[in-house]
Order: sequence, then C-alpha cells, then structure tokens
Amino acid sequence: MISTEVTRRTQFHDLDPMNIVWHGNYLRYFEEARAALLDEIGFGYRAMEASGFAWPIVDLAIKYVRPLRLAQEFTVRATLREYENRICIDYRVFDAASREVLTKGRTVQVAVSIATGEMSFESPPELIACVRSRL
Repeated sequence: MISTEVTRRTQFHDLDPMNIVWHGNYLRYFEEARAALLDEIGFGYRAMEASGFAWPIVDLAIKYVRPLRLAQEFTVRATLREYENRICIDYRVFDAASREVLTKGRTVQVAVSIATGEMSFESPPELIACVRSRL
C-alpha cells in the first residue's frame, strides 16, 4: 500500500514529569504523518471537505514500546491499509538513527456526510480514484 514518513525532534513542551514524551502527544505525531499521507495521495483535508464528507476517527490503538526522550529525532511512517469502505492507517514511530520501533498504532476513519450527518458504508469515489491513481 501507500506509505509516507515525517521526521521530527521532540521538544521540551512534549515531555511529562518523568522526562519522556507524554503519551497523548503521539496522537499529534500520528496526525502529522496522516496529513502528509493524505496529501500525498491527493485527498488532503480540503479535498475531503470538497467531496462532501468529514472523516472522524472512530477507532484508535496505540502500543508504546519504548519512550521518546528530549531532543530525540524520530520518524513516523503512516501506511494506508484500507480505503474502500473506511480509511485505516497503520503507524510506526522509529528512532531516526537506529530505526528501532518505539511505538505502533492504527486509526480508523469513516465517511460522514457533511450535509446530513449520516455515515457512509462506502468511501466516496473521489477517495477511491485518488488512491487507485497512486497504486
């Protein structure tokens, strides 16, 4: 499937009192990688809105393997796993130098009509066309 990576360095404001990255910040890192992936396939947030659908996250899983620490450079890889009935993205957070896996995750998003608020059980044709043009 389609993957993209973003590389970042942890900042002081990301840390918790134990001097490791606070667990909730990983969702922000996932979001940055997800946005880059969606932009890469041509279905970024503006294209989503233009298609008439919002894409709320309905399921989220994170497995913390090793903590990120202050000033650590890390890479987040987002991989599109499903797209025909929902958007399912897998995430891997790696130490940028060693490529050791530090965190694993997954999000599931569904299409919800902006006009009616109803959930769609199929992805809009705009998304399917964008993904298939890049496979």
